[in-house]
Amino acid sequence: MDKRFFNIFNLTEDQAIALLDTPQDQIKENDSRYIAASHLINFPTEQAIDALIRAVQNNDPTLDNRIVRRKSVETLGRLEAKQALDVIHTCLNDDDRYTVENAVWAVGEIGTSDVNILEDIAKLLDKPGQTHRVIIHTLTKLNYEPALERIRQFVNDLDPLVASAAITSVCRFSKDYSQMGKVIAMLQHKNVLARRLSIQDLIDSRYYNAIPNIARCPVSLVFRLRGIRMLAETGIPSKEITFEMIQAPLEQTLRDHPDDLGLVHSYETTPDLTVLVRTLYETDFGKCYLASKTILDHYADTAPSALLANYKEEAYGDYGAHFHVVKLLGWLKYAPAYDLLLEALHNLQPQFQKSRAAAAIALGELGETKAIPVLKATLSEKNWVLKYTALMALEKLGCRDGHEIALNDSDWLIRAKALT
Repeated sequence: MDKRFFNIFNLTEDQAIALLDTPQDQIKENDSRYIAASHLINFPTEQAIDALIRAVQNNDPTLDNRIVRRKSVETLGRLEAKQALDVIHTCLNDDDRYTVENAVWAVGEIGTSDVNILEDIAKLLDKPGQTHRVIIHTLTKLNYEPALERIRQFVNDLDPLVASAAITSVCRFSKDYSQMGKVIAMLQHKNVLARRLSIQDLIDSRYYNAIPNIARCPVSLVFRLRGIRMLAETGIPSKEITFEMIQAPLEQTLRDHPDDLGLVHSYETTPDLTVLVRTLYETDFGKCYLASKTILDHYADTAPSALLANYKEEAYGDYGAHFHVVKLLGWLKYAPAYDLLLEALHNLQPQFQKSRAAAAIALGELGETKAIPVLKATLSEKNWVLKYTALMALEKLGCRDGHEIALNDSDWLIRAKALT
């Protein structure tokens, strides 16, 4: 689990526990039990888990307390606190549907083979007003096959996200892949959340044939890389696929050129460059990729100066736009951006990790051989995406030395790349 962004509250463990234990009607104006419940993710200790359990058992009916209970259940799930399973189990019968949803999700994160818990989750499929997608996902994740027929009734659900999860579950339990095309079609859904969740469904179904489709899905490469890697980590050991089968879509994803994506948005007329640059700040990366492609196709001559100006004004601090600007400067082969790309390559702030890999690819695109020692130096880092893109960039620059360095890397994907 990636915890880089969790620790944003200036509270010690003891302060967070004391705050969470404070009765809701005694909370001061600037304090928040919800923040305390969120903050305890940073402390996987018995006392923190016990405090979260106490918060879940606090049945004060006020809305503020209900919200704290939901968050406490979620945090226990994130902590994978097995000792909390019994109290989370009781939440499956809660009157608050969001507490029930978080409880189901938390059980999935913690993991269990307790038939009583799993059957109580399965019974929720027949209860009105529940979040069926989360229920189906959890039952599938925990391999509860007795729920198969109850899940099957949702394969044609009006909510495509529920239907996708149900088809995935049927596929996983019965090896019936006949409807997986519907899940793959979701990779091109207009809604960005639907696209992201369809990748999760393909992971759950272990449908390895979908790897090339995942590589073309217009969402952040973080979601695509997670999908491809997780499928590889189950499919390669079972000998259902090989590294050679995933290498091309993996490297296509890491390269992340908009021409290699199945874009779901379009323009009736070509927007001005100013509008396109602003679009790089969108949270739906599908729109960002369309803007990037349009910049490359229509504004290659004027884009570099506009991108640099925007970078200095704003994009340097926005990690999404920063990522797209870095990539575009590489695709545009804009040599004056070399120092900016080096700065991005060495940016250690957690939210800019995607930009480091983008900078490696961009440096390879510039064709500047002086980048070779800098790229080789990144091979000693822990970030597998950065190391893999550095190897790709070194190849682009005609250097194979990095492959020798990477042969003994701790990450199996880096070792596999080094052997090619």
